[in-house]
Amino acid sequence: MKATWNGAMIAESDNTVVVEGNHYFPPDSINHDYLESSATTTGCPWKGTANYYTIVVDGQKNADAAWYYAAPKDAAAEIKDHVAFWRGVTVS
Repeated sequence: MKATWNGAMIAESDNTVVVEGNHYFPPDSINHDYLESSATTTGCPWKGTANYYTIVVDGQKNADAAWYYAAPKDAAAEIKDHVAFWRGVTVS
């Protein structure tokens, strides 16, 4: 699986974890050069608190287009620190 945005490869892995239709990429498959930490968080009743990244490629920003669970609840332990994408990021 690959995650791309604005012509840049943000993540690539053969070992994503699919949860609720989203591919979660393992931490070592992420190119953090394209990610900026965001203050945004959201809550999920069974996964816990999600933290977000803004994707930055060639000066263009895609706010909160990636998210991860740093401390997921037990039911979602397999996606700890894995990153998922949305908001125009192509995952294929």
